[in-house]
Amino acid sequence: MPRILVIDDEQDLCEILRFNLEAENYEVKTATSAEEALRVIHSGCHFDLLILDVMMENMSGFEMARCLRGENNDVPIIFLTALSSESDQLKGFDVGADDYISKPFSFSTVLARVRAVLKRTVPSEDNADIIDPPMRISIADASVWIADQRLPLTKKEYKILLLLVQGKGRPFSREEILAHAWDDDICVSDRSVDVHIARLRKKLGDCGSRIINRIGFGYVYNRP
Repeated sequence: MPRILVIDDEQDLCEILRFNLEAENYEVKTATSAEEALRVIHSGCHFDLLILDVMMENMSGFEMARCLRGENNDVPIIFLTALSSESDQLKGFDVGADDYISKPFSFSTVLARVRAVLKRTVPSEDNADIIDPPMRISIADASVWIADQRLPLTKKEYKILLLLVQGKGRPFSREEILAHAWDDDICVSDRSVDVHIARLRKKLGDCGSRIINRIGFGYVYNRP
């Protein structure tokens, strides 16, 4: 889940943006000054995007951006400001902005710009590794690792495991697993699912106990 830091000296605006962005499944923190935001960042908190006002007391948004870029911090920045002249926008891009939105604005505009910047700068979750120590699932090459050992999974075993893990605690019926992992026209029985899961559990070793059969519901991956 991408993490966004909203920095604006208008507390109400911060809360409005937080509410709406969280509704779009972003993790959002707020700060009401550039100084507060820098303290949060320097404390070790990682953010995928900053939404930054320009006109704030003491340190301006432009100064904060210049400070971050001087520290070789390349976190993406969207300026959200009442300064709308062309010279202001050019100054914003000069100090390292990735985008510039003038107030007043609609949330749909902010959301579209946020998505566009994150799409350019944050790796797609569709291709990101799934890590649940000591197990790691590499989506890029369809492999599963326990510590440094690659497991010899069959294609169907891999597809079953990925379905269950990505289900995030949702149980899948045998019929759903069959439809997902058996993409050919060969007729198979529900028993085939049980056999493949038994083999998968064995190959996963201790991690195999995370695959649970919830009677009446189906199989579920239970994160420890």
